[in-house]
Amino acid sequence: MSKSPLIPAGALMLGLLCAGCSSVPYAQRASERQAAYAAAAGAPVRSFNFFNLYSWEPLSDTELAVYTQPNKAWLLDLGGCQELLFVNSIGLTSNINQVMVGFDKVLTGRHNFPCTVTRIRPIDVKSLKLAQQKQRQIERAARNADKPAAAQ
Repeated sequence: MSKSPLIPAGALMLGLLCAGCSSVPYAQRASERQAAYAAAAGAPVRSFNFFNLYSWEPLSDTELAVYTQPNKAWLLDLGGCQELLFVNSIGLTSNINQVMVGFDKVLTGRHNFPCTVTRIRPIDVKSLKLAQQKQRQIERAARNADKPAAAQ
C-alpha cells in the first residue's frame, strides 16, 4: 500500500498558511513580551518563598517568569538555558522552600544541563496585566457608507 505524497505536502502548506496569518512577527511579539515583564519587574532580591509552581513562561533562553500563585510572580535571569523555549515542563530546585540566587537551578530535561538562577526580581502582576491589555486593544473605524465594501 503506497501513501500519497500529497498528504505531507498539504500539511506543509497548511502550516505555512497558518504561520503567515499573524500580522505581527514572532520576534516582535517576543521582544514586546520581554519588555513588558522587564517593566513590571522590581528591584533584585536574593531569594523568594517557593512552595508550588503555579505556572511558568519562558521569555528567552536567559529569562523565565515563574508564577507561584495566580497573582505572585518572579522574573528569573538564568545563565543560558538550552531548550527552555521548547520544553513542555520544567523543574525548579529549592532549599527549605527558598529559591536563591547563585544556588538554585532551573531543570529543562534529563539530557540538558541545569540553568543557574543569576538574578531574581519580583513582578508586579497587576501592572503587567494592564500592559498586556493595552497591547490587545484594537483601533476601530467606521466604514465609509458611500462606497460598497468591495470597492474599499
